[in-house]
Amino acid sequence: MKKEFVMRGKTASNEQEILNFSGHKKGYAYRLKEFQIYPSLNIPSEDTEATATITAGKTAVAPTDPDFTDEGLIGTTMMHRNDSHNDPISTLTVINDTFLITQDLILMMSNVGGSNAPMNWQCRFESVKMSGSEEAVANYRQFMISDE
Repeated sequence: MKKEFVMRGKTASNEQEILNFSGHKKGYAYRLKEFQIYPSLNIPSEDTEATATITAGKTAVAPTDPDFTDEGLIGTTMMHRNDSHNDPISTLTVINDTFLITQDLILMMSNVGGSNAPMNWQCRFESVKMSGSEEAVANYRQFMISDE
């Protein structure tokens, strides 16, 4: 089994994307190691104020209002660039890389700057081998979070 793999996509502002982990290999879970967003249109002359979240919960977490007390929130990232001031792109990402993923996740994007254009995203995951008891605990934990 590959140790790391990447999921990528492009999501419209205020839309959701399902990151599909159903059918994962028995005895394995996954860790989110990297979460990035990148503009998709008119990059040199576009103002960008974008945020995105990834959750293991039942519903998406609003990217503009992340709550770090939400156990299901696995990752959040933001990007800011003001073209009129020739600002460099600044980003900030927070990932709970201790969370073992065994079920589908929900990614939600918000781009409030410029043209409200869709944003590209990329996530890097690492596979983690688990014992039977570790797998049961990870499955139960994610089930409880997604069943709230």
